[in-house]
Parts: sequence; structure tokens; C-alpha cells
Amino acid sequence: MFGFFSSGLFLGWSLGANDASNVFGTAVASQMIRFRTAALYCSLFVILGAVISGAGASHTLGKLGDVNAVAGAFIVAFAAAMSVYLMTLARFPVSTSQAIVGAIIGWNIFSGSLTDMSSLTKIVSTWIFCPLLAAGISMPLYLMTGGGIRRFGIHMFKLDAITRWSLLGAGIFGSYSLGANNIANVMGVFVPVAHLSDISLLGITFSGAQQLFLLGGIAIAVGVFTFSKRVMLTVGKGIFDLSPVMAAVVVWSHSIVLFLFSSVALETWLKNHGLPQFPLVPVSSSQAIVGAVIGVGLLKGGKTIRWKTVAGITSGWVTTPIIAALISLLSLFFLQNVFQQDTFRKVEYMLDNEAMARVEQSGVATKSLEPLLLRQLPNAVSLKKEVEKLLQLDERSLKLVMETAELDNLKISVEALRGIESQIISENQLKALIKISGRGFNHRWQMAEALAEQSLEFQFNDDKEHNTRLNSLLKRLYNQFRQ
Repeated sequence: MFGFFSSGLFLGWSLGANDASNVFGTAVASQMIRFRTAALYCSLFVILGAVISGAGASHTLGKLGDVNAVAGAFIVAFAAAMSVYLMTLARFPVSTSQAIVGAIIGWNIFSGSLTDMSSLTKIVSTWIFCPLLAAGISMPLYLMTGGGIRRFGIHMFKLDAITRWSLLGAGIFGSYSLGANNIANVMGVFVPVAHLSDISLLGITFSGAQQLFLLGGIAIAVGVFTFSKRVMLTVGKGIFDLSPVMAAVVVWSHSIVLFLFSSVALETWLKNHGLPQFPLVPVSSSQAIVGAVIGVGLLKGGKTIRWKTVAGITSGWVTTPIIAALISLLSLFFLQNVFQQDTFRKVEYMLDNEAMARVEQSGVATKSLEPLLLRQLPNAVSLKKEVEKLLQLDERSLKLVMETAELDNLKISVEALRGIESQIISENQLKALIKISGRGFNHRWQMAEALAEQSLEFQFNDDKEHNTRLNSLLKRLYNQFRQ
């Protein structure tokens, strides 16, 4: 099992080698902070951000493609890491977010799984919105900073000291946000398939996901120390010559953007106050820093921006997901057919009588779907094609049909019940499982509904955090009781 994590660690190393430049590159390039100091703080706070706040963005990435075999997760992480590594050799600050998305899509194509278009649209939209938002933050922030310096008449030596501390604070904040947001890219694909037991240390319980995020955070830290300096100089000097004050503004802007897209607490606060929320998705740290640099450069007239360097960086953003998808497809083929490793768990689909009844209750006209009754189809793509031949459905209804028809082989056995860890389940939830012990289910939704009938704690409600935790628990239970 742990051998398969090596590609995730490789991806973490690549992220550290590449994206540390976005956090401390401007500070190091402007000689305000020494590289070793920057690397030390970056490593520490990346790990803290990954372990403490890394879960938020990982859920959206998981919806993009349900990588359901550890060998497949290995290849997805490997493909993303290799594409990032190749771009790092070319000294371009590329996006690990785009790399992992491309690799997951490659796995979806190979396994016959559907790519969740709503999640893909949400993620891709941030590729456009993220640099624009960073530029939009850096411009007024720079104007306010300059205005404050002039108003208070800060002496050059004092300004130098303030800027140095500001760069350090921005780097620390940015490192934490980088770990919180981008750890999903590094180890997110392993969370559904790793099944690590919870462990307790000094009275603190670390979930299996947090253990994976810790490993990934350490790998990022190694990448920061061993290979990040060369890319730091590209970001710090290659696009626009930044003064130390500009550098501080750029890093703060970048860090704010990453925080906005990774903070569960902020999302909850915005929701409770009826305000628009930022989607919790792994955004591109590279895009944020480049957008912030360009924003400051435009304030200075834009004439000294090295647009050729910008064009090279943006071309890397376009080609990275394509390269990752191709590497993923080729590597999956070799691992599956040459090395005889199962890179995906085959999932078949069938609309049986119970599934038809559930679909009909949702308001979908099942009369048109009757030709598919009791037909077993080999994968999600096949079912989608057959459904679209018979009936035009909106995205939400089609998703319901797909989820309802998905086949599984689940049985609540006494032996499997004994293997459930007490940390992941409450006493009432355990009682609910005991009540339906011995029952088998052909679909996962059948088991979820049976449990919901037995306990309120298995019922979804308006609490987003509760629903997220319940979804995670149900996935673990499906794996536990799968025959």
C-alpha cells in the first residue's frame, strides 16, 4: 500500500519545488529574506496548513472523478507529478491544480467513468477567475500601501524593516494557505482508497486523511529545500522587476486568494450571513502570484512587464493538463496490461425495478427508460449514451439516474461490523448498522436509505458540514461492507 503513495510524495516534492516560489519567490529575489529562512518557514507552515485545513478543497476534487483503486490513484498522482516536474525543469511556475485535473480526466477516460462536469466547470472557472482576482486585490492593496507610506512619512530604514517583516508574515500566511488548498492535489486521490486507521497522539486524533496530508506536507517541504530556488528567481524577477514593497503586496494578494478558496470557516460565515461563497477548490498558486505581479505591473503602466515571459507561463498552464492526461492514459495502460495491476474497480450499471421506482419518485419520466430495464451496462459512459438516446435530461436528473443505477455488492456482516473503528462512528450509528445486520444491497443508495430509516444521524439535512462528514463516513462503510 505505502509503495503506491510514492507518486503522491513525488507530486508533493514537485509542488514544493515549484510553488514555494509563489510564496517566497519575490522576497528571496528581492534579497529581503534569505533562501534558507524562507524554506524553513515555508516548510513548517505548509505542513500545518495541510494537516489542519486540508480537507476543505479535497472534496470538490474528489467529485471530479471517483478514483476507486489504489493503483489508479498512484498513476494519477504520478502523471500530475511528472508533468509538473517537466515544467519545473523548464523553469516555468505551472499549476499542480491543472496537472491533477488533467490526470484525473485521463483516469476517467481509461476506466469509462464520467467526468463530473459541474465540478470540472467550477474548477476550470477558477483558472480564469483566480489570476483576475489576485490582480484585483494587488492593485488597490498596492495603492493603499503606497498611500500609507507617504502619509506617515516612513523613513527608508524603518520601511525596509517593516517590509521585511511584512514579507515574512505574507510568506507564512501564504505557506499555510498553500498547504490547506493544494494538499488536495497531492494526496486527495488517495483519501477514498487508502483506508488508514485513525491514530491518537498526545490526546489528538489524526484521521486517515490527515495522516496522508501530513505525508504530503512533508514531501512538499522536501521539495522546497531541494529544488525551489531556481523557480523562485523566475517568478521574482522574470515577469516584472519588483521592489521589496511591491513584493510584499504581491505575496499578500496571492495568499489571500488561496485562503478564500480553502477556508471552511470563511465559507460557513459567508453562508450564515447570506453572502456569496467562494467554492472550496484547489486553485492555482502559480496563477494567483502571476496575476498579482501583473496587477502591480499594470499600475506602473505595464510597459516594463515582460509579456513574453507571461506568454510562456500561460502556455504552460494550457499544456500542463493535456500532458498530464496523456501521461495518465499511457501509464494506466502499461500498469493494467503489462504489470497486471487493477487500476480501477469495475463499476457496472443497471436500472432494476427498485432503481426505476426511485427514479420515478424523483419526477423523471421512466416510461421512456423502460428499454433499459434490467439491462446491465459495463460502465457509466455506456449508460449515459443509452439514456441520452431515449430521453433528454438536465444535468441534475441525469446524475440521479446514474447514481441510482450504479451497481454494488454490499452486505452488513457481523465480521465486517467488528472491523469498524469506534473513532469514525457514533454509538447510535453503530446501533443502526446492527439493526440491519445480515441485509444485502445491490445499490449503495439502498444501504444509505436503510440506515437513514434507523437513525437521524444517517440522515442528510441543511448542515453542509454534517453532510460532508456523512458522505465521507458512508464511503468508508461501503468499502467496509463490499463483498
